[in-house]
Amino acid sequence: MSDPLDVVLRLVAVLVVFLVFPLLVGQTEHKVMAHMQGRLGPMYAGGFHGWAQLVADGVKFAQKEDIVPADADRRVFQLAPAVALLPYLLVLIAVPVGPNGFVGEAVDAGLIFVLAVMGVGVLGSLMAGWASANKFSLLGGLRTAAQLLAYELPMLLAAASVAMAAGTLSLPAILDGYHWWWTPWQLVGGVVFFTAGLAELQRPPFDMPVADSEIIFGAYTEYTGLRFALFLLAEYAGIVVLCALTTVLFLGGWHGPGPDGIGWVWTLLKTALLSFVVIWLRVSYPRLREDQLQKLAWTVLIPLALAQIALTGVVKVVTA
Repeated sequence: MSDPLDVVLRLVAVLVVFLVFPLLVGQTEHKVMAHMQGRLGPMYAGGFHGWAQLVADGVKFAQKEDIVPADADRRVFQLAPAVALLPYLLVLIAVPVGPNGFVGEAVDAGLIFVLAVMGVGVLGSLMAGWASANKFSLLGGLRTAAQLLAYELPMLLAAASVAMAAGTLSLPAILDGYHWWWTPWQLVGGVVFFTAGLAELQRPPFDMPVADSEIIFGAYTEYTGLRFALFLLAEYAGIVVLCALTTVLFLGGWHGPGPDGIGWVWTLLKTALLSFVVIWLRVSYPRLREDQLQKLAWTVLIPLALAQIALTGVVKVVTA
């Protein structure tokens, strides 16, 4: 039986990462976009390099009035931000950060657990779109549902290839069997997984559900103040979770030069690098049309994921 104090310390560490790392990703996004797009605003708050921009945003959201539309389904409307945010906390509990069981709580079928819980987070957008009593919000929720159906399948297929290769559904066990040739072998699956994850997070260029030039801000149009801030925090938490899972499944997680004792550093560095890629894609690529978005999923990503599974099956049979 695990030491209760050890379990508590692990969970506290996960909670600290959950509360800090998404905020750092949000701050970094402000700065990266400011540099790449020549936006001077985020460079002024607090003086040197706009270090207080994150604080300014928090104060701004806290001061805004909390409004619930008169015709909205009040309970569902108020619950949606929590449904969007909390699943990512549960996912982080099961993600191994370092060797020797350095994880919040080991789950035997951890891969199934994290993928299932990540799917729950999307329900927050569906609830917000349905409960807002706004046609633009409803349209954003419907687009979210269509996008979820299209991109959940290639994401699961890419993850299934990793499970086949490792012969286990345990995330720590997958990393225990990692070798340097794993990344090039599963590279196609990694690209599919990362791309599909971006689409599920509704990040550019897959942000049709929140297309501000068409449907204002999609499912979140009627949200104000801290509830809107929770949706933004859920987006950044989703980025951290997606990048951490991509690191664990396809980039070797804590494996890297040096002793295993600093493995957690490699996990954080790889996660941070992938988070930068997510931000870079937002700045660099225009939004896809709905038909382009669906075509990418069904005619490109799914066939690539199936090809990766076939390759993995062949290699496993030949090397058995």
